[in-house]
Amino acid sequence: MCERGRRPAVGGYATMIIAVAVMVLPLVWMVLASFKDMDELYRLPIQWLPESLAPANYGTATQTVPFGSFFVNSAIATVLGAGLKMTLGLMTAYALVFVDIPFRRFFFYVVVCALLVPQQIVLIPNYALAAELGWLNTYQGLIVPGLASAFGTFLFRQHFLTLPRSILEAAEIDGAGHWRRLWRFVVPLSGPTIAAVGLVSIVTEWNDYLWPLLVIDRPEMMTLPVGLTLLMNFDGVPNWGVIMAGTVLVTVPVLAVFFLLQRRIVAGLVTGAVTG
Repeated sequence: MCERGRRPAVGGYATMIIAVAVMVLPLVWMVLASFKDMDELYRLPIQWLPESLAPANYGTATQTVPFGSFFVNSAIATVLGAGLKMTLGLMTAYALVFVDIPFRRFFFYVVVCALLVPQQIVLIPNYALAAELGWLNTYQGLIVPGLASAFGTFLFRQHFLTLPRSILEAAEIDGAGHWRRLWRFVVPLSGPTIAAVGLVSIVTEWNDYLWPLLVIDRPEMMTLPVGLTLLMNFDGVPNWGVIMAGTVLVTVPVLAVFFLLQRRIVAGLVTGAVTG
């Protein structure tokens, strides 16, 4: 009986180790490759460890393209985009749960349907609208078309259904309006869910490539993922060590945010998972 119990456990650990290796090894290779010159990268058999840890590729990457400008543009788009997405998601979900509005279940189904629509389908209509409004190569064109977050609204709504209504009813009796109830009572009780939605929004905005590629063609307005393409075209020959160095610089801020919020992420994603 004990042997039978150990076999599934060993199989589970082996599967977990393989899954972690599949996810981690590309990141390890990216970091190691960022310290290699072109000869090392194309050498066979593959050499994992670089001969030197001199950060020459990082210096080349930051001097070849205006990384500072790219970073500022990405930071503005991420902070404003993720912040507004979360705010709109919070207010929409609050209205769907705590405000007695007609057809609110229908509006919730619209949100669910929006989750099923691939974002690529709306790229052309959004681009045409942004061009008509003169928003190409602007921050509003970069941020505004993606502010509606069906995922955030759905997750917040499912979490709000688990909150004790007695607290909000007591606040209503004390004269608190919807705005005060949302920010003074609902938001403080929703920390894990806010962290989960915040992380997803930050990662989505920071790593977004296709939409900024469409609406931005001036180097001074490019974000980091789009700016990396300039390294690919430098001198006509891609130096993968320099490209990997630039990719590390893009990846590190997102990883830092993930490690800061990791304790709350799982709790936020499973909260209200079985609530109808």
